[in-house]
Amino acid sequence: MNPAASALLLTAPPAVPLAAAALHAVAWRRAARGARVPGPAQWAGLLGPAAIVGCAAALASYVPGHGPVTAYGRLLRADGLSVWMLLVTGAVALLALAASPGYLAGERAAGHTDAAGTHRYYTLVHAFLAAMCVALLAANLGVVWVAIEATTIVTAFLVGHRTTRASVEAAWKYVVICSAGIALAFLGTVLIYYAARQAGISEASALDWPTLAAHAGRLDPAVTRLGTALVVLGFGAKAGLVPLHAWLPDAHSQAPAPVSALMSGVLLAVSFTALLRYKAVADTALGAGYTRGLLATVALVTLALSAVLLLAQRDYKRMLAYSSMEHMSVIALGAAIGGPVAMPAALLHVAGHGLAKTVAFCSAGHILRLRETTRVGRVRGLLAQSPALGAVFGLAVVALLGLPPFSLFASEVGIVRGGFTGGLGWAVSLALALVLFAFAALGYRTGRMVLGPPVAAAGPPQALGVTSAVPLVAGLLACAALGTALGPLSHLLTAAATTVGGR
Repeated sequence: MNPAASALLLTAPPAVPLAAAALHAVAWRRAARGARVPGPAQWAGLLGPAAIVGCAAALASYVPGHGPVTAYGRLLRADGLSVWMLLVTGAVALLALAASPGYLAGERAAGHTDAAGTHRYYTLVHAFLAAMCVALLAANLGVVWVAIEATTIVTAFLVGHRTTRASVEAAWKYVVICSAGIALAFLGTVLIYYAARQAGISEASALDWPTLAAHAGRLDPAVTRLGTALVVLGFGAKAGLVPLHAWLPDAHSQAPAPVSALMSGVLLAVSFTALLRYKAVADTALGAGYTRGLLATVALVTLALSAVLLLAQRDYKRMLAYSSMEHMSVIALGAAIGGPVAMPAALLHVAGHGLAKTVAFCSAGHILRLRETTRVGRVRGLLAQSPALGAVFGLAVVALLGLPPFSLFASEVGIVRGGFTGGLGWAVSLALALVLFAFAALGYRTGRMVLGPPVAAAGPPQALGVTSAVPLVAGLLACAALGTALGPLSHLLTAAATTVGGR
């Protein structure tokens, strides 16, 4: 690939959303001053995600067969893992931003936002997308850390979008806990940098991921071991893993529904992708046993906690948030197992979870507007009152439960197979028992919401609008398609897994 094409394909994913954020910021400022500013067109918010998907598709056709693409003196780099995650990010963002106009229209009708709030929302969402793309495409681990921290700053304002007491409290909790986590990740990155410098790697390349991966065998084991543990704790906080997970249910339950979809569907996965970069270095420096034990322990503890909390949950948005913890622990277990079966399955799980959880959260936003409550006990008979909404929400939860034909079924089977063949059968057996508890809790509560007669105050049947239904149905179809045939994506998935040890 020629340098100009490489530069374009690696620059556009963060640059287009950033340009959109700048345009909305100008409109936000004008609207805040009282000037009449036209609302954004229905399709305008899709330009950023479309650019991400388009560039990722072009890179996906090249990288598996020809190797990584770099630009700007290797400052930006796209390998199989970057491209896979870029595709997932763009696809989830397309669905979430396609659902945003309907969500914001409901917010404006209810008096929860205005023209300035609408443009503030789009400014922050596009800046959020740009930061995630930088985190995926940066070759320097220091830049990755900065980009992940930028997502914390931007999404904190999105969590507090409604400026209610609950949302502001959730935003502060999110900032405090994730800042503590990101500080641990920073300290871990400093230790890796120190180990690289002590190993004779130049200052300019000491945090360059390909250089570190190539010379990881020269790193000091003791320093690398401590640095890796801190990174797992730090980036694990942003990925929803214990012990710094407590921000997740509050933030996801208070954020606007499409933002919850983005945070759950891709922010957690992007943070975990950063963790995988360090894992690849640590596996060479220390052997695979260290990170395997660390990730397996964190995954099982997170899975146990999320299963217990799901059993006791009475709020459906928080229920979906705890479900995200459950699925991130499954992904972490797949990464701990590694190998040519479990690692591709873990990355496939990232995509399936992102699509299904986006549909679930966006559906939850419509349920909140329809019933004006997030309490599970006050939502009954969704299929009777709004057949399309009840069906979409129910199918999204079916996908999250890991039932066929959705891709989460195939990915979980792959992780289980990889665990039993890779020497972690005990961990997989324990995980299966815990997943069964989560399955029962999520299935039981969703069944009560969707089935049966509606509550007396529910009102007459209501239809889900076409513009609102299209992105939800598209997300379910994409998740089902991934579960039945990967097609041309199979080579990319293999390349992505190989990048971080899926050999």
